[in-house]
Amino acid sequence: MKKQRYYLSLNSEETRLVLRSLIRMKNRLTAQGRYTDCVDELISKITYG
Repeated sequence: MKKQRYYLSLNSEETRLVLRSLIRMKNRLTAQGRYTDCVDELISKITYG
């Protein structure tokens, strides 16, 4: 069975807001000594399309 994919269309302001939130989350996870792989993957998908 295939995984269902979702696509999100964001304008530039929304993209900035999402990226800022993901970077904050990554910083919190790093400070806690936790893995940031999933957040890194999302950041790369948003910035590089």
